[in-house]
Amino acid sequence: MDLDTVLGRVRPGSHEETESALKEYNEQNRTMFEFDPADEEKRKKLCEALFDVLDKGASTSCQIICLEALRILSRDKKVLAPVTTKKNMEILMKMAKLDPEVKTLGDAADFPVIVEALKCLCNIVFNSPVAQKLSLDLNFAAGLCRLLEKCMDGRSVGDIRCFDLRLLFLLTLLHTDIRAQLKQELQGLPLLTKTLESILNVQWAGKYQAVSEINTPALSLQETDCTIEALKALFNVTLDSWNVHSESDAHQFRHLAAILRHIVLSRGPSEDKTEELHSNTINLLSNIPVSCLDVLINPSGKEMSANNNEPDMEAIQLILDFMEKRIDKGCSYREGLTPVLSLLTECSRAHRPIRKYIKAEVLPPLRDVSNRPEVGMTVRNKLVRLMTHVDLGVKQIAAEFLFVLCKERVDNLLKYTGYGNAAGLLAARGLLAGGRGDRWYSDDEDTDTEEYIKAKPNINLITGHVEEPLPNPIDEMTEEQKEYEAMKLVNMFDKLSREDLIKPMGVKLDGTMVPLQEAVRYAQIAEPDSSDSD
Repeated sequence: MDLDTVLGRVRPGSHEETESALKEYNEQNRTMFEFDPADEEKRKKLCEALFDVLDKGASTSCQIICLEALRILSRDKKVLAPVTTKKNMEILMKMAKLDPEVKTLGDAADFPVIVEALKCLCNIVFNSPVAQKLSLDLNFAAGLCRLLEKCMDGRSVGDIRCFDLRLLFLLTLLHTDIRAQLKQELQGLPLLTKTLESILNVQWAGKYQAVSEINTPALSLQETDCTIEALKALFNVTLDSWNVHSESDAHQFRHLAAILRHIVLSRGPSEDKTEELHSNTINLLSNIPVSCLDVLINPSGKEMSANNNEPDMEAIQLILDFMEKRIDKGCSYREGLTPVLSLLTECSRAHRPIRKYIKAEVLPPLRDVSNRPEVGMTVRNKLVRLMTHVDLGVKQIAAEFLFVLCKERVDNLLKYTGYGNAAGLLAARGLLAGGRGDRWYSDDEDTDTEEYIKAKPNINLITGHVEEPLPNPIDEMTEEQKEYEAMKLVNMFDKLSREDLIKPMGVKLDGTMVPLQEAVRYAQIAEPDSSDSD
């Protein structure tokens, strides 16, 4: 059906004709995302006609059909001018139950209207800067929080809650003011945590320990999608939450971390959905103060000792498995891999039991050192390969992760990676001369295997593995030939240096790199008086 015909049949008071025309139009354009520029003005007029029908009252079925059509049209940024007026946004707010005067969700028969109105608002806010400003003026965030509270009554409100959370995520993503309002004035963190708990129907066996049932069924698609939207909204609300300022803050974050642990142990309806669910969970865990992440391994909250209450590493193992899957994907490392590496690094740095467990999994005692550290299919091999990745952010976080597992000791790191792979990190940290990082770690020593101790004298420190001895090319040269080759090499370096193609560098006593002449000067200053007193 062409737009002229639809426009002629969509008008207030003629509900059956309107429904009939729009039903056909919606069916034809359900998957339409690119629109004909020639019909732009007609689509604008159709938007105006739809709001005219909605404003003057229509049956529930007519409202749903009109909102479906508006959702399709709102995919086109160019036709939103007549949509993004204060009056029209208020109409959609009222239909989505965001109006402060609306006290209840109403009958279940009206739920599809609420869902479609929320979908329209998601499209409009995402595509229109004018709508984004109006959402601030009309206090959308407060309305969405009230709607979330109304969704706690246990009725079948999955879709309403899902699109409420999606719109809240968009608003907090696009407006820092709304993010601050949600975090402080609207108490968004406890509200969204309670919402997440309600979606998953979490039952508690202890203060921070969710009840785990054997053979728990996978989450439904709706539960998974709704959980993902809640996690994304919570991510925006918890940005910059590095410090805990009170006991109540610590409890709030630990409670959230306990729910996230429950999600890590859960699975979605498919492998892809499970990965998406766990990805958003790990992103949110990265925002939680690391001191509150002890519940990942100690959900009971009881004090751990050497003989009692051993840490539960199930969640940590699943996060490690997720990290390895992301490495194996081989693409989008910055977006897909750096959050989980950052999380594991901070957990290892702050919590000794986590570091010891991950070290045993990622860097087990060395036995076979016949291959380079980056060659092979173990997790260690994969991470060492990332240390020389072209993406600076990726190689930095991969190197930092391994460095923390080695208790920030240079000699320990080099044992597992070789000097060549670690040079970038050591140069950045001023540790080319050896030593250790600034952080203190426990003094428990790593024990080397007999195989490693036997092979250690023959390991090439640069490559990190045992190499077959190669013939020395200068053994058969005369002294004159050796001198000639040495001067030739000096001249080549001199030419490259004078043409600024390379810059000879040296290492200062503090491990940082400086131009060679400067390094020599520092060395001369640092030398003690060498006069012979005998």
